[in-house]
Amino acid sequence: MRRIALLFAVIFAIPAFCWSQAAPAASPTAPAHKPAVAHPAIAAGPTAIIQTTAGNLTCTLFPKVAPIGVANFIGLANGTKDWTNPVTHNKKHGVPLYDGTIFHRVIPEFMIQGGDPQGTGAGDPGYAFKNETSPLLKFDRPGRLAYANAGPDTNGSQFFVTEAPYPTGNGGYTIFGQCDDASVELEKKIARMPRDSNDRPKSPVKIVQIKIVGGTAVRPATHKPVAKPANP
Repeated sequence: MRRIALLFAVIFAIPAFCWSQAAPAASPTAPAHKPAVAHPAIAAGPTAIIQTTAGNLTCTLFPKVAPIGVANFIGLANGTKDWTNPVTHNKKHGVPLYDGTIFHRVIPEFMIQGGDPQGTGAGDPGYAFKNETSPLLKFDRPGRLAYANAGPDTNGSQFFVTEAPYPTGNGGYTIFGQCDDASVELEKKIARMPRDSNDRPKSPVKIVQIKIVGGTAVRPATHKPVAKPANP
């Protein structure tokens, strides 16, 4: 009887031991870094190399999920899309919008924001276009490239790059790209530069040029009447 009891004790102890070997949950203050998106509906498109005075941000664009947003970004980066200077109100044709603009808003552990031709956070390219959101693309990892806006369908030229997951932004902003790990490290460096009480850096990092490598967007951007993008 002692042998039978001992055998039963050993058999029923095994599942309990195996269960205790499950991997511990990731810390809520340090979310696990997830691999790049691989869903077939989010096929990677061209790559945007955002050359700045602090280094390069390299981001893969998602034209299948955000065709209007990607086409807009490429057009403004290459100078193939017309826009209006918010300061002079002059129409710009064949002029890249992003060249010479700054990252006007930086927040550690959150994001950096740029792409405003006015440089204040209130500027826009003279038009607005609709949001493109998908349940397949969320702010669930660092390095998301998304448009800033003042509400639904008010996207323009301003964009931001995230440093950490941003779940409250899901469904409210168009994610149109994913920046690589080296870019996230650069984002952290830019976000921690000295800034004022409005999160404006005292010596802003400037975008020198944005190069688009390998491919084009799905279709040209369409737009609605002018609306000013706001900070995310």
